[in-house]
Amino acid sequence: MIKDKKIVVVLPAYNAESTIEPTYKEIPFDIVDEVVLVDDFSKDKTIEKAEKLGIKHIVKHDQNKGYGGNQKSCYNKALELGADIVIMLHPDYQYTPKLIHSMAYLIANDVYPVVLGSRILGRGALKGGMPRYKYMANRILTLSQNILIRQKLSEYHTGYRAFSKEVLTGINYNINSDDFVFDNQMLSQIFFAGFEIAEITCPTKYFPEASSINFRRSVKYGLGVLGVSVRYMFAKLGLYRSRLYS
Repeated sequence: MIKDKKIVVVLPAYNAESTIEPTYKEIPFDIVDEVVLVDDFSKDKTIEKAEKLGIKHIVKHDQNKGYGGNQKSCYNKALELGADIVIMLHPDYQYTPKLIHSMAYLIANDVYPVVLGSRILGRGALKGGMPRYKYMANRILTLSQNILIRQKLSEYHTGYRAFSKEVLTGINYNINSDDFVFDNQMLSQIFFAGFEIAEITCPTKYFPEASSINFRRSVKYGLGVLGVSVRYMFAKLGLYRSRLYS
C-alpha cells in the first residue's frame, strides 16, 4: 500500500510460461498488495507456473477472449479485490516491473490518475530492439491520434499502464472491443471523461518470447486505432453519439 491505497498488479497472460517467473520476481511487493493473473486459454503451462510461484488470484478463461477481453477480466477482478490503484504489466517480461514504484506513487499522491510507461520517450524502443517498421508505424499512428484527439502523448500503444480506481469506475471499459484496439478505446474514454494522463520513460525488450502481432493484424489494428480517433473527434464536436462515451 501507499497512503492506505491498495495496489493490485494485473497480468494479462497468454502462453507466458517461459517469462512469467522473471516478471513476477521483479514485482516490488513492498508496495504491491495483490497480483492477479488472467490466463486467456493458454496452450502452454502458464497456469501451472503461476501456481508454483504462489500467485493466489488466477482467473482462467475457458476460451480465448482476446487481449481486450483479457484486460476486462483483469480490471474487474482487481476492483473486486478492492484495488485503489491497478497496474497492468505484461507477463512476457517486455516491460520492467521496476517502474511500478514510480507509476504507483504518481497516482497515490494524486498527481495524475493514469500513468503510461512510454517506450518512445527517450531511446528505449529502438535500443530495446523494436523493429524499425514498428517504430515508424507507432510514430505515424501516434501523430495522427494526437491531431485527431488533440492530445500530446508520446505513444498510445504501450502495454504498461496504471489507473486509479476512480478512472476504472468512471468509464465503461466493459463495452469495448475484445481485440487489441481495446487499449485505444480505453484511452479515448479516459480523455473524454476529462482525466489527465502522465507518461514515464520505459525501457523495453524485444525477443522471441515477447508477445507481438503479425503484419496482417497490425494493419487491422492501425485502421481500428484511426477509426477510434475519428469517432472520438466527432463525439467531442457533438456530431456523433456512442456508448463508449456515454
